[in-house]
Amino acid sequence: MLLLSKKDIKEVFTMRDAIEANKEAFKIYTEGKSTVPLRTTIPATKQEGTMLFMPGYIENLDCAAVKIVSVFPRNEEKGKPVTPATVLLLDGTTGEVCSILDGTYVTQLRTGAASGAALDILAIKNAKKGALIGTGGQASAQLEAMIESRNLEEVYIYDIDIEKTKKFVSQMNQELSNYNTKFNVAKTSDEAIENADVIITVTTAKKPVFDGNKVKKGATISAVGSYLPTMQELDPAVLTRASKIFFESTDAVLAESGDILTPLADGIISNDDFNGELGQVINNEIAGRENDEEIIVFKTVGIAVQDVVTAKKIYDNALKRNIGINW
Repeated sequence: MLLLSKKDIKEVFTMRDAIEANKEAFKIYTEGKSTVPLRTTIPATKQEGTMLFMPGYIENLDCAAVKIVSVFPRNEEKGKPVTPATVLLLDGTTGEVCSILDGTYVTQLRTGAASGAALDILAIKNAKKGALIGTGGQASAQLEAMIESRNLEEVYIYDIDIEKTKKFVSQMNQELSNYNTKFNVAKTSDEAIENADVIITVTTAKKPVFDGNKVKKGATISAVGSYLPTMQELDPAVLTRASKIFFESTDAVLAESGDILTPLADGIISNDDFNGELGQVINNEIAGRENDEEIIVFKTVGIAVQDVVTAKKIYDNALKRNIGINW
């Protein structure tokens, strides 16, 4: 069994690798070539947290994985990760666990890469400005994926905690300096999204975090944070303005995300407004962006096939380079 830490993973796997792995995962999922039960969610009400168990199996890759991930917002006060996680990778030919990976980092990578894949495929080619709303545990990977997918000149970053935002922006200007993108503090979400070509939201908000009427034509939005019916980052106004709405998994989104379930229940949108899954665009079954005026929304809640493919590729790379601890 190979133990792979965050340091090990960073040594053998880049954000571009993760984006391409996610594209493959979405393709596999849409083709029905994976077994991905809806995740089991256990509320930890006393701690205001949630524990999630996400299994998946891909026969053609001879592997399976189970990710145990928790979302405990109060961990930030304790100096601990808000989304601690562990991934168990199984050999599909024997059923044995062949690797244990730092699931917190795998989650950050593959969740960021989901946005990266969507922007790679759907965003206008000459995108110049980005907006990131939320500076929590997933934010840095989302930001890297954004600028990996498009060569942006600047990204405006907003969070309700302005001091936290300033610290995050300073850190990202250092850590991601090789991308030559300038990161700026936005004092409001309006300032962040003004003229933004690409927008990522990654919060646990229960009310919309930006004004959907102020999104420019041609923008692409990746909504990441709302993974429970009680959460809602997206302003329904942007859904009514959108030319196209894509999911990574229709079943998962319609089972879990308040971003979509709430406006559906309110009658603001209907199932007829949904265009399909990103994997269908990748497979050329349906059209993606057709002109530079379309507002396109991508909603993701995360599915286990992303973890399976990402973990398998990390494991294979680590074996080739003799990285990790054999246990």
